[in-house]
Amino acid sequence: MLKNSPLCDLNFWQKLRLKLKHSLTVGIAVFTLGTIVLASCTTAEPPLRIGANIWPGYETLYLARSLGYYDRTPIRLVDYPSGTEEVRAYRNGEIEGAGISIDQALVLAATNADVKIVVVMDFSNGGDVIVGKPGMQNLQALKGKPVGVESTALGAFIITRALEQQGMSPKDIKIVSLGVSEHERAFKQGTVDAVVTFGSVRTKLLAAGAKQLFDSSQIPGEIVDVLILRDDVINKHPKTVQALVDGRFRALDYLTKNPQDAAKRIAPRTGVTPEQFLESLKGLRSPNLPENKKLLGKTDPSLLKGVTRLSQLMLDNKLLQKAVDPAPLLDARLVNNVKL
Repeated sequence: MLKNSPLCDLNFWQKLRLKLKHSLTVGIAVFTLGTIVLASCTTAEPPLRIGANIWPGYETLYLARSLGYYDRTPIRLVDYPSGTEEVRAYRNGEIEGAGISIDQALVLAATNADVKIVVVMDFSNGGDVIVGKPGMQNLQALKGKPVGVESTALGAFIITRALEQQGMSPKDIKIVSLGVSEHERAFKQGTVDAVVTFGSVRTKLLAAGAKQLFDSSQIPGEIVDVLILRDDVINKHPKTVQALVDGRFRALDYLTKNPQDAAKRIAPRTGVTPEQFLESLKGLRSPNLPENKKLLGKTDPSLLKGVTRLSQLMLDNKLLQKAVDPAPLLDARLVNNVKL
């Protein structure tokens, strides 16, 4: 990309012309070349900024980058502490797409009509958990206790669904709003007796002796992570967004066939060992390309039914501003054109 190159500086070409003014032929050649280069600078495709946070299901994007699949493309992966910051960045126009949970996609869709779900990244099947102090036997032990929960729809959704199964509600506990970066410290310092968490924090707390009280395998199919893009970006930059999705599925294929090398590439970014990363993958299921085509194309209606049910549940629990019809959000255009 020439955008940030010195060659895009008009002064550079003017100074070069002055230095070569004694030669008419060379001067004309420089003028012509400069005109062409400057034109390419002004028409260079803008970066495709994709937000993501540290969650095993999103790491195939970073694996694709590590493997060079995004070389010679304007694709930029932007790290965020959590999905909350991604939602804010999307609304502020700081990113064109994001890897976020389905509930966050619904929250965005309630206020942004341009949201399109273009990849089903994973189904959480044990990756999202509630862990408590050693010695706690079940969720009933949380009555009246402080519980750390990220202030997102997903955090509220998980704690609500978990407590429902025990005939409880969030009113039975003391909710402490905590960002993901605060989970481990707050738990170890005793600020909270339990925390709703995931990813590397889950791995570290369990290794330190925390007791797992609930996990997302107990609500199968309800927690989904997706890749969203702005509709106008899909229409204006089809080659770039296709390269993004192609690279992601190539990386998923690489992870399946070469798990050890993939884990070595991914683990340093996530702050866990390669072995711990591979272990964390057991808590989720990543649909392959044929499954994505069926889910997003609605020939397999299970995703549409699940998201519709989730949307209503979120609305009932005041986690959503207004009702959202999930059908227009599911977009199979890019997965249908993937070339591995």
